[in-house]
Amino acid sequence: MNSKGKILIRFGNKVRKARKLKGLSQEQLAHKANLHRTYIGMIERAEKNITLLNIEKIANALEVEIIDLLINNDQII
Repeated sequence: MNSKGKILIRFGNKVRKARKLKGLSQEQLAHKANLHRTYIGMIERAEKNITLLNIEKIANALEVEIIDLLINNDQII
């Protein structure tokens, strides 16, 4: 897998972990972020190359810093 794919997988996993830690469904997160539920699912499955604006929306909805979703480590937010 190329590096583009790895970062999408890593980001999607971070979003999923943070969402679950907050006790949110994909639908609830989507509502808080003003995004579509299927879009959240596609991000978590690394099927979408997300924009910076949407990264900010998701981070704000999860009440985490953007860097926490982007940093390359195994820490759970």
